Amino acid sequence: MGTTDSTARPHAPSGGAAKTRPAGGPSRTSPTARKPRTARRAGRGGGGGVIHDNIRHTTRFTVIGNDLAQHPDLSLVAIGLATHIQSLPSGAKVDIVTLAERFPEGRKCISRALNELEAHGYLRRTTSRNPSGHIITITVSCNHPEPSRAAVPAAPPPLPTPLPEATPDADSTAPATLEGPSLPAPSSPPGRTVGKTGGRTGGKTAPRRPALPAVPQPLYPAPGLLEVAFTVVAGLRRHDNRLLVSTAEAEHLVPGVAAWLERDCTPEDVLHALTRRLPDTPLHRPAALLAHRLTDGLPPLPALGGPPAARHPLQNCDTCDRAYRAPEPGTCPACTP
Repeated sequence: MGTTDSTARPHAPSGGAAKTRPAGGPSRTSPTARKPRTARRAGRGGGGGVIHDNIRHTTRFTVIGNDLAQHPDLSLVAIGLATHIQSLPSGAKVDIVTLAERFPEGRKCISRALNELEAHGYLRRTTSRNPSGHIITITVSCNHPEPSRAAVPAAPPPLPTPLPEATPDADSTAPATLEGPSLPAPSSPPGRTVGKTGGRTGGKTAPRRPALPAVPQPLYPAPGLLEVAFTVVAGLRRHDNRLLVSTAEAEHLVPGVAAWLERDCTPEDVLHALTRRLPDTPLHRPAALLAHRLTDGLPPLPALGGPPAARHPLQNCDTCDRAYRAPEPGTCPACTP
C-alpha cells in the first residue's frame, strides 16, 4: 500500500479530468446516461406535443402565412374565416348572409370576425353605388397586410413636340437645295386661303368652341362624394342617349352634381332634375344644357338655424350587411328592434 502525503495542498482537478464518482456508477459524460432531448421536453409538460403527418399538396391548396395562422391578437374564428376567404376564387360572395349559411356560427359572430380582420388589415371593405343606384360592398382580401399595392395608372406618354416650321430669311439669297425635283405648290380656290393646318379658314383662324357654363362647387369635396357624382354623370346616357358627354365634360360636371348631393339630394333626385322635360330637338351640346340645369335648379342648403347636420360615414349592417349611415358600426334601422 502507498502512503499519502498529508502536507500536500489540495487542488481542483483540471477541466478535462473526470469527476470522482462511485465505483461502478455510470459516467455523466457517457452517452448512455443522457435522456433524449425530445423525451425531456415531453416530460416537462406531462404530455406530448403535436406531431405533424404532412403530405405535400400539388393541387387544390392555398398558401397561408404564419403571421395570420399564429396571429397573437386575432380570435380563432377570425383566423379560420380569413383562411376560408383566402381559399375562395375571385368574385366569390363573402357577405355576412352567405357566410352564415355556409358555417354554423351566427351572423353576429361572423360580423365580429370580419371586423377583426378589417381592423388588422386582412380585409378592406368599401361601398360604392352601381349605375342602377344601388349601394354595393366591395371586399378585398389581403394575405399580408401592408399599404395598398394598387397599381397606379401610368401617365400617358408625352406628346411629341412639333418641329418648328422653317421660316426663310427675307434677306437670304441662297437657293434652297432639294433632294429631288421640285413640285408645284397646290393652288387654292380663289377667295379662300389655306391655313397652316390645311383647313380652309378664309384668311381667318377658326373660332374656338365656347367654354362650358360654370357649375356649383361642393363645400367639402370628399372622394366618396365625387365618386358617386361621377357615377351619376356617366349614367345619364342610359336615360337618354343624347346625354353622352366626353371625359373632360364629365370632369367639369362632377362638382356640380356633388354640390346637389351635398344638399341632401339622392342620385335619383339629380337624375330626375337633369333628364326631365328635355327638348325633342337634337342636342348640339348636351354638356352645356346639363351645366345650366345644375346651376339654375340648385336646391338650397339644409335647414338653417345652426350648423349643418353631420354626414355620418357609410357602415355595413352586422345583421343584413346592407349599407347605412351611422357614426359607428352596428345594425341598420330596419334590423334594430
